[in-house]
Amino acid sequence: MKNIGTLEELPLEYLENLESENLVPLWPSLKALLPPGLPKAQTQAIHWTYEAIRPLLMKAGELTPIEKAERRVLVLANPGHGLNAMKVSPAMYVGMQLLLPGEWAPSHRHTPNAVRMIVEGEGAYTTVEGEKCPMSRGDLILTPSGLWHEHSHEGDEPVVWLDVLDLPLIYYMETSYHVDGPKQTIKPGRGDRIYANGGVLPSPIFLRNGNRYPMLRYPWEKVRSTLLALEIENADTDAIQVEYINPETGESAENILGFYALMLRPGQILDIPARSPSTLFHIIEGGVIASIAENEFSLAEADTCCSPGYTSVRLQNRCADKPAFIFMADESPLHKKMGVFEVR
Repeated sequence: MKNIGTLEELPLEYLENLESENLVPLWPSLKALLPPGLPKAQTQAIHWTYEAIRPLLMKAGELTPIEKAERRVLVLANPGHGLNAMKVSPAMYVGMQLLLPGEWAPSHRHTPNAVRMIVEGEGAYTTVEGEKCPMSRGDLILTPSGLWHEHSHEGDEPVVWLDVLDLPLIYYMETSYHVDGPKQTIKPGRGDRIYANGGVLPSPIFLRNGNRYPMLRYPWEKVRSTLLALEIENADTDAIQVEYINPETGESAENILGFYALMLRPGQILDIPARSPSTLFHIIEGGVIASIAENEFSLAEADTCCSPGYTSVRLQNRCADKPAFIFMADESPLHKKMGVFEVR
């Protein structure tokens, strides 16, 4: 009997019989599903410049009023997945969002988790479950799964932020949806003030009513000062990095994606080993050269790039007399929960 290993070698009648019973042979696709050694990533190393994005985003502000757009966003799409897939990596969606003076992006809630990394502008704020979270450059604001949130602008200049969501994963699981809601009433209280100082937590009777996300805004001024203090006390450490966490549990700030801030000393070169998750890099301050696989990207302030999983990365501060500060997002919490996290 003839040995058959490919789909093309199977008799047409046999394939039609399988299809009629909603059956598919595994063996012709086995090596594609379980490749030897390493996964074959669709995610590509790619670089988006803010210099190119900003005028297109401002033009979107002229072309489409917020009432029609609801959320005025340009999606950073990785061509390896196809632009219409609108994702940077298997589990990360990333977009640049614009809010103009006087605008209000209506209240809604949705199943994907989201964070906002503020890129430029003052005077806007996000309201999450009634908590007002002012927006300043470099701040990180959480809008976790299922929480009501809206965006308002009381200032006089455009405000732009980077959205990072676990939308591709939630969509793949067929659990992605949103619900519209009325304008929120702002309540007293700010988690970023209650949890502003490391080493101090509210006593149990003052914990925030069982809130899974007690801190929604992580001010950049606090994060930056922590990185500078870490650098002074760890002169022999290469990676001066902090993770955004839940201050009550010590766990990652959200449960699917991880978020970090990294400081590079003047002129420093940092080698990051290959790890299983894809990683997003966004420059908060300074300039960086990112070497990812065969690619070299020169990143300026507010530029963004991504690295596929299982790929080593080299970062170099382009400035010889000032530090560089980088926001990073990755899929580590998801990989760890799934038991597939690796460092090569």
